[in-house]
Amino acid sequence: MAFGIKRKEMDDWKAAVARGEIAFLTHYWLDPRFPNMRTVTKVGCSDLEKLSRWCLDNGLNPRYIHARSEYPHFDLHGPKQGEILRRSSQLEQLERFGLQ
Repeated sequence: MAFGIKRKEMDDWKAAVARGEIAFLTHYWLDPRFPNMRTVTKVGCSDLEKLSRWCLDNGLNPRYIHARSEYPHFDLHGPKQGEILRRSSQLEQLERFGLQ
C-alpha cells in the first residue's frame, strides 16, 4: 500500500517514465514481506534497456525490474535507497521521507 504522495506527483512520475526518462518516486509503503521497511523509491523508465543499464550502473540486478505494467520500475528500499537517492541528487525525497 502506497501513501504520502499527491496525485500530481504520481502523474508527473508516470509522464516522465512514459517519455523514457529515469524518474524517481518515493512514498511511504507497507508490505508484510518487508516488515522493517517504511518507504520505497520506484525508479521508472519505459525504455527497458536504459533502465537495465541504470540498474547495472548502480550495482543492482536488472532481473528485479517490474516490467509487467506500462510503467516499468525498479523498487529501491533499505540502505541502497538512501545511497542512490543521494548519488542521484534526489535531496527533496531524502529529506521529506527522513532517509538521510
